Amino acid sequence: MSVNHYENFPVGSLAVPRRLRKPIHAVYAFARTADDIADEGELSDEERLWGLMDLEQELARIGRGEKPLMPLMQRLQSEAIRPFNLPLAPFYDLLSAFKQDVVKTRYQNFGELVDYCRRSANPVGRIMLHLYGKTDGVSIARSDGICTALQLINFWQDVAVDWQKGRVYIPQDDLQRFGVTEAQIAEGRADFAFQRLMAHQCTRAFQILKSGSPLGKTLKGRIGFELRMIVVGGQLILQKLDGCKYDVFTQRPVLDKKDWLIIIKRALLKK
Repeated sequence: MSVNHYENFPVGSLAVPRRLRKPIHAVYAFARTADDIADEGELSDEERLWGLMDLEQELARIGRGEKPLMPLMQRLQSEAIRPFNLPLAPFYDLLSAFKQDVVKTRYQNFGELVDYCRRSANPVGRIMLHLYGKTDGVSIARSDGICTALQLINFWQDVAVDWQKGRVYIPQDDLQRFGVTEAQIAEGRADFAFQRLMAHQCTRAFQILKSGSPLGKTLKGRIGFELRMIVVGGQLILQKLDGCKYDVFTQRPVLDKKDWLIIIKRALLKK
């Protein structure tokens, strides 16, 4: 399992109240479809952008109170947006991030990367909070921290995978600061300089995750338990990255069955 933010939708989870399963599936289908348009298959960049703009036009129809044309968006409207009065801004933010994935493959500094996370990851948490009716400022801020951290952890998991797609999410100024070149990433060389660079990135991700983690305690019931599991999963991936000395070129850290037992136990103990 990765900690990719779309995979962190609790799709099919028994911890999710039955009344929320349909809307969560509808939102997940939207996010997964848009992500695939931006990232999968053999489409040209122009075709990807057109596909994402089609989804934007469908959101605009929903915003005008019209019925969208695509079955995917009809489902999103009828099962999630309309019955739960979901704001459209998070959906537009997701599409903005997906379009950026098509045209932007490098990030100069950490601020640029966090801005991308604000649109690629944080909307997921905000949508979930709206579904649960928890929209106070503190909860949203903590959710943003968790989602940003999970996105960052996914980047550090997938340095080698993203390189094959022509993308480098490690900030360019950090590469220069730690003396790591893109040629080294291409070679798959996890030397001491690369380990220091990745330790720095993972420490930042851990701190951001920690800042948002109290949300798992303040949210009661199933959503709190689900969120605590997600946070523990992110922490375990960070531990695995450290354990393999950040050599993501030969061993991509994932969660196995034993890890899931740890996740459930820790999530229960932190209730």
